[in-house]
Amino acid sequence: MGKKMLVKGTEVLGESAIRAGCRYFFGYPITPQNEIPEYLSRRLPEVGGVYLQGESEVASINMVFGAAAAGARVMTTSSSPGISLMQEGISYIAGAELPCVIINVMRGGPGLGGILPAQADYFQATRGGGHGDYRVLVLAPSTLQEAVDIVQLAFDLADKYRNPVMVLVDGFLGQMMEPVDFGEYKPLESLPPKEWALTGAKGRPSNVVHSLNIDPDGLEEVNNKLQEKYRRMAREEIRYELWHTEDASILIAAYGTTARIAKTAILNLREKGIKVGLFRPISLFPYPYKVLRELSDKIDRILVVEMSKGQMVEDVKLGVGDKSKVYFYGKCGGNPPTFEEISAQIMDILNDKVGVWGW
Repeated sequence: MGKKMLVKGTEVLGESAIRAGCRYFFGYPITPQNEIPEYLSRRLPEVGGVYLQGESEVASINMVFGAAAAGARVMTTSSSPGISLMQEGISYIAGAELPCVIINVMRGGPGLGGILPAQADYFQATRGGGHGDYRVLVLAPSTLQEAVDIVQLAFDLADKYRNPVMVLVDGFLGQMMEPVDFGEYKPLESLPPKEWALTGAKGRPSNVVHSLNIDPDGLEEVNNKLQEKYRRMAREEIRYELWHTEDASILIAAYGTTARIAKTAILNLREKGIKVGLFRPISLFPYPYKVLRELSDKIDRILVVEMSKGQMVEDVKLGVGDKSKVYFYGKCGGNPPTFEEISAQIMDILNDKVGVWGW
């Protein structure tokens, strides 16, 4: 372990990418993630890298496509509306099977919304927000030390699957400060070779990178191949945290900053003798459905807490089916749920004062 440093979340995300071997960044400013490109504009040249602010998010994501096609470790970052503008390019990158990392520091919506934290981009991230049958791996840290590890993991997984990986954080994580240990720089010579990359065909057959397939049978074959890759992700890349679930009689499901608030509520409730546990998905795609199903064998009530009007709650419901009653509590617009509010919701559920989630 190295020496811990007190660092702001946005700078943690940028430095972690550099330690992972990222040497190319293309992006466009938008609050509340602006300090990431600001930090990288200074740091990347110090390590021989390239920082370039595109003329728009659309231009930036297509620059990411180019650098990824050339075999580089490359990243872009943005916040909610900016990620929306990138969706066509993300679909192209997924269709061309290129590795890259995309960080979304979520803010409130819809539309321009506001600049305060939210978790309302869950559907966009986990369902493949652009066109076509594609998915991106989605990882959601809840502490800055975990963010260090997850950003570095994201680059490895992007290379492993030749696929975009999205790191989903909310504005709270981006703006807070915590002590972190960045670890060592990953030697660039240790990165896996990319025989498919467009590095010049001198001395080898030409490589081709594209996502356009005019022939219907050929396009179907490409899609079938991609779906098998996503199934492999679902088998091998499930990540989650269980906290105080061994004796729990009721469960809270939350991710990111909301899960941290939920832990305070759980400690508060346990002091009163109420046995509450936490299920925290770290991989949002693939989602830990199997773990939820196993938990629902012994826990028949689950409260989903989000900084949105209800998105992850649908995945929780998919996981447990009719085995557990699923409830929801959400705040939005930059208003986080408090531990007192979460505690009160648990008490209302136990006293049958609230109904289950549903349209």
